[in-house]
Amino acid sequence: MSSKQQRVKLNDGYFIPALGFGTYKPREVPKSKSLEAANLAIDAGFRHIDTAFAYQVEEEIGQAIQSKIKAGVIKREDMFITTKLWCTCFRPELVRPALERSLKSLQLDYVDLYVMHYPVPMKAGDDDFPSDNEGKFLLDSVDFCDTWEVECHLYLNQSKLLDYCKSKDIVLVAYGALGTQRYKEWVDQNSPVLLNDPVLCDVAKKNKRSPALIALRYLIQRGVVTLAQSFKENEMKENLKVFEFQLSPEDMKTLDGLNKNFRYLPAEFFVDHPEYPYSEEY
Repeated sequence: MSSKQQRVKLNDGYFIPALGFGTYKPREVPKSKSLEAANLAIDAGFRHIDTAFAYQVEEEIGQAIQSKIKAGVIKREDMFITTKLWCTCFRPELVRPALERSLKSLQLDYVDLYVMHYPVPMKAGDDDFPSDNEGKFLLDSVDFCDTWEVECHLYLNQSKLLDYCKSKDIVLVAYGALGTQRYKEWVDQNSPVLLNDPVLCDVAKKNKRSPALIALRYLIQRGVVTLAQSFKENEMKENLKVFEFQLSPEDMKTLDGLNKNFRYLPAEFFVDHPEYPYSEEY
């Protein structure tokens, strides 16, 4: 790993790279693009890769990792790999088989972090998105403690949650850090475009950086591990420049003022579940 990349210490003593590469892929994008992007990300210097069973790209991510290991570009211990347990597998007896399935797809003996994808269980079965005859998702009731174990950006800076996590020595990981990729299947196309925000753009101009870099730096400077996703090599390389500068206290305070408690990914298909978490401010 490049010595320029910042790492955050976890409460178990391990370290996680502060900037990670996200691998979500919309349905219309071919899986070959995920393989290509993962290869480019590793070559660019990313050593933290975030994937998930639900993204349906674990095989491609595994292929990229293995090819780079065989080529001598990386060693397994250089990489921090995260994948996620899907919501239909929250029942305790289903966790291990789900993890083993992901490990097989990734061609790995272990992952560095395995998390619950959403904090809402769905009905177990062969269908990843079980629904009734009216198209309503079928939810389940599982105690999270039996299973085991957040969107964050300038418009949803999660200050209360971050303060709580820091008080308990918990590392917060941010997805949607750039206001998401605005995929139509998940994000309201009428929602504000984060990277076009005039205040953010002014801070970017002042620091002679792109709005995307400022948005990433804001989170990392607050101690948040941040995920950035792209299929473009130039954007991947630019994102890694986030460690080359710091924002002034004045700029950080200005960016704090952009918080709107606005969520791009409200997961409304879970809204009827009694443990739906996004109705309250964190």
